[in-house]
Amino acid sequence: MVYSYLESCGGNVMYYIPDREKEGYGLNRKAIDTLSAQGVKLIVTVDNGILSVSEIDYAGSLGIDTVITDHHRPRNVLPKAIAVVDAWREDSKCPFREYSGAGVAFKLLSALEGPEAGVDALLDNYADLAAIGTIGDVVPLTGENRLLVKAGLASISRTDRVGLRALLEIAGMDHRELTASGVAFSVVPRINATGRMDSSDLAVRLLTTDSPDEAGELAAKVGECNGTRRCAEAEVLKAISEKFDADPSLLLDRVIVVAGEGWHHGVIGIAAAHITEHYGKPCVVLSYSGDIAKGSGRSVKGFSLFDAVCSCSSLLTKFGGHPMAAGMTLPASNLKALREGLNRYAASLPEPMPVPSLRIDLVLKPEKLSVQIPRSLHALEPFGTGNPNPLFGLFGVTIAEITPVGGGKHLRLTVRKKDTSVTCMRFGATLEEFTYHPGDTVDLAVELQSRTYEGREMLSIVIRDIRFAGDDGGEMIRGRALYEKFRRGEPLTADEAAALLPVRSDCAAIYRALRSGGGYRGTAEDLFHRLPKGGPGFAKLLTALAVFADCGLIRCKRSGNTTYSVQLLPVKGKISLEKSPLSFALQSFCKAGGNNGGTAENV
Repeated sequence: MVYSYLESCGGNVMYYIPDREKEGYGLNRKAIDTLSAQGVKLIVTVDNGILSVSEIDYAGSLGIDTVITDHHRPRNVLPKAIAVVDAWREDSKCPFREYSGAGVAFKLLSALEGPEAGVDALLDNYADLAAIGTIGDVVPLTGENRLLVKAGLASISRTDRVGLRALLEIAGMDHRELTASGVAFSVVPRINATGRMDSSDLAVRLLTTDSPDEAGELAAKVGECNGTRRCAEAEVLKAISEKFDADPSLLLDRVIVVAGEGWHHGVIGIAAAHITEHYGKPCVVLSYSGDIAKGSGRSVKGFSLFDAVCSCSSLLTKFGGHPMAAGMTLPASNLKALREGLNRYAASLPEPMPVPSLRIDLVLKPEKLSVQIPRSLHALEPFGTGNPNPLFGLFGVTIAEITPVGGGKHLRLTVRKKDTSVTCMRFGATLEEFTYHPGDTVDLAVELQSRTYEGREMLSIVIRDIRFAGDDGGEMIRGRALYEKFRRGEPLTADEAAALLPVRSDCAAIYRALRSGGGYRGTAEDLFHRLPKGGPGFAKLLTALAVFADCGLIRCKRSGNTTYSVQLLPVKGKISLEKSPLSFALQSFCKAGGNNGGTAENV
């Protein structure tokens, strides 16, 4: 966007995008030397530079001026550039701050046009690119961001950029009505993949070319990059899963920190996002080679990962970010200290780690569902971060049928309430992974969409989450937090130890439930709901499963944070559960009236 604008103004302009693998992210001395050798006298940064204090000083020593445009949080000292455009500056009077990097760049163009120029011409020329950048940066779609995206979505559908048209075609989005989520899942990953797996120059060339033939060739290469990115992402996620299997204590941390040698730097941020979504905890994924480690992290709403990373600044050689995401470079020898430091910061906060939650906008009666509802929601678009797609509740419905579809990758559920039956889709869930059964009464959080099929507009109901009817999840959240606290070896009060320690009747009820099913596969929450009413609390259930495994009664493997695969083992004679190290530690805590010196950390 900035390159095209300056070129259209007659500027002698080039672009430079650092190689992610060799140079990392943002300004670096090697890049500055390269640009200086080519006679560059002015560098304009986009979406970086606010933390590059020494690099900008170095550029100045070579006679190069710098203009910074960035949306990341500044530190105490601003770089000595001739202009620093960042709405998060302490002295900023900007009424809106939540821009993406592309949004800040658009504001720069607005300023260059001058106060007398209207914004309409800029929107006509650049709203499509500004919208893609805003959606891709996952910033709130409120305020000016909302206006940029709304204008941009209309512009993308009629864009005269031959490269963008070619990209929409390979993404299967041509001739479709575009939404923010559609752009987020089709266009954005492909553009991002070029920088992650090849060179971002590929994307710039695609979005600036005037040649339809070149656009087709470049779009095909972008598609190949996206395929390669998916493979690399799957490899890293598989390696992370193996790390968790080998060291389950990683999952007990408040902030999950996992590192591997030679993991592709281009996908560690995506991997961190997957882990955060799957486990509901902030996550930092790091890749190291030789003495250097580079990491990328994602957070949950309410926990500033950037502040956590700042608290570990003495361990880092370079870092930056914002509350929901951060990046860092550090000596590989500091990896253990980084994990400890991030979790020490999280433990020091007065409030417990926030738990991801879904907000239901309205509870609906199944008999009142109609295609008119999603049709009427179009006025609220574009949907995205800060303005999520409305979420509806279908509460107290009973599962009648569960049918695998899409080659077994998805499920179609028929649910009933009184005389009304409703068909819903649960995407990305296999029958083996789905822990609910016909006859279960559940609450559903759903999105309502309108779909055209064979010329008819039809209602589509997509399940975003599911729970047993009437369950607010509070006991499970508190119970899991207490269990993890114990397994981390942190001090317990006598009351906390008592809440964790199952008595004989609790263990008998849990074991009977396991035996009646010939073992178990599913979430601990699901198992908890299938125990007799008035039975053990959730924290005691988690402890009991660990004690059973300790004593050789079961083989228990966790997949993810909550899913268990339990195999009953043959038993000869009586087993004394009290001799389990876990059980013994909790009994000691109870007898001592609290922590007895940290026995649990050795369990």
